[in-house]
Amino acid sequence: MMRILAVTVDCRQPDLLAEFWEKALGGGKTRTWTDSQGTTYRQLEFDDGPAVLFQPVPEEKTVKNRLHLDLAPAEGDQRAEVERLVMLGAKVLDDPPDDPWIVLADPEGNEFCVLPAR
Repeated sequence: MMRILAVTVDCRQPDLLAEFWEKALGGGKTRTWTDSQGTTYRQLEFDDGPAVLFQPVPEEKTVKNRLHLDLAPAEGDQRAEVERLVMLGAKVLDDPPDDPWIVLADPEGNEFCVLPAR
């Protein structure tokens, strides 16, 4: 049996994205580590789920993500949560009137969705 240890995000500015996502997700413990090639990573760890790992890459993001996060507020209003995320640096990309999700992008343009609380 396998389990997901981390969701890895390629990015140009791991420190910026780790800070954004720590605030967006309301916590977590940030850890910095360096691999054998000298590349430094930022990792946001949680007690109850996989980590989010920010891996530095030299290239800019150019196409839509093949994998994205679907988020929902633990409680409260979806629109209020979207406003909070925008204040942290996210951008609204799409708000389809007939679907329950709102598509946003983090400060480096990585797409994610916010759904209503469950």
